[in-house]
Amino acid sequence: MNTADILIVGAGAAGLMAARELANTGKKVIVLEADNRIGGRIHTQYDATTGEYTELGAEFVHGDLPVTIGLLNEAGISYRSASAEMVQYDEGAFVENESFIEHWDLLIDKLNSLQQDVSIEEFMLKEFPDDEYARMRTSVRQFVSGYDTADPQKASSFALRKEWQSEDDSAQHRVAGGYVTLLNYLAGECKSNNGQIFLNAIVKDIYWSPGEVSAITADGTAYHAQQIVLAVPLGVLKAGEGQTGGIAFHPPLKTHAEAIQGMGFGSVIKILLEFDEAFWYSEETEARIGRSLDNMGYLLSQEEIPTWWTQFPERSNIFTGWIGGADAEAKKEKTDEEILVQALQSLANIFRLSVEELQQRLKAWKVVNWTAKPFTLGSYAYDTVNAAVCRNTLNTPIDDTLFFAGEYLYEGTAMGTVEAALTSGRGVAEMIIS
Repeated sequence: MNTADILIVGAGAAGLMAARELANTGKKVIVLEADNRIGGRIHTQYDATTGEYTELGAEFVHGDLPVTIGLLNEAGISYRSASAEMVQYDEGAFVENESFIEHWDLLIDKLNSLQQDVSIEEFMLKEFPDDEYARMRTSVRQFVSGYDTADPQKASSFALRKEWQSEDDSAQHRVAGGYVTLLNYLAGECKSNNGQIFLNAIVKDIYWSPGEVSAITADGTAYHAQQIVLAVPLGVLKAGEGQTGGIAFHPPLKTHAEAIQGMGFGSVIKILLEFDEAFWYSEETEARIGRSLDNMGYLLSQEEIPTWWTQFPERSNIFTGWIGGADAEAKKEKTDEEILVQALQSLANIFRLSVEELQQRLKAWKVVNWTAKPFTLGSYAYDTVNAAVCRNTLNTPIDDTLFFAGEYLYEGTAMGTVEAALTSGRGVAEMIIS
């Protein structure tokens, strides 16, 4: 039962998409997942008492993305709008009708003139060194860290230019029942075609030669196939062999190992707070802060936990905090309780409340430190200056035996998303089939 045509390591979006596509062609597929659940960085938590769900990982469909939307429609899974007002809080006040990044047009003009790629930090210090651009530099760093979960000292200026110029007011969506419904659909499709999915199967060693591969799990079980797809997060591939999620290759990888280390992988911590009521919508809050937040979906600030969002248009009592990039990496070793205190202090500052009052109103909370999770070790990929070359290497299989799949191998502007992972998983399956 431990022999297949193809082994797939990782039951996230990329791995399950590849498994579904390969099993549909009659290939015998075995999926090995280190965690006790499928989904990877998609983790929907369901409350059977209330019938509500919360997304501990991926939450949004960022636009009308063809692969994701196509799969949702195929599976008969509905989705709803998550488009909403973005509110800014800066220097002790809510800011009205201002661009999040000062001198935006000038920034784009300078980026368009850039002939050789450098990190966004090097670019800003060279092109905008003066004090009058200090706030712009801070905002760019915050955006790169928060949205891309990237290190500005490593993130590619060319990649960010492409991302920023391609962005429009595309609708945001949430998946009814949570993203896990889509993953359950893919897993079901795989199993209906005799594919197998093993949980708690922590792959520690991979022995390979052309046309032959064996994966050995932590409990000593061996799985054998002609080909293998590595669909684990980039952070796991970057990990040392001694780390919990680390994988050793025998013989060791060479060019592909260097490419893995040359790719960027971010850090993130997500904080979910459930209060006794959605106080941010109340008349008391409006009177205290001097404006209505009735249509607020997203809140950007300079606080310790800088980014927040609601479940708008639902009047949910859940407020979600987010911190990415180097600031999240710096908090990797902090306890959940320490991060909770920082989150409550950030909200207290924004809403002019005491931490004690917020603590009294807090019904439940959850800190999801993705950077500390041993089978993730980070958030999602971002482009470094050398990423294109590294990606090309990793998209090339080794002896038609070792294949890589994941959001970090996506070529489009939706990098780091579920769309990117699904696209990569489908692509590697097509490569194997052809």
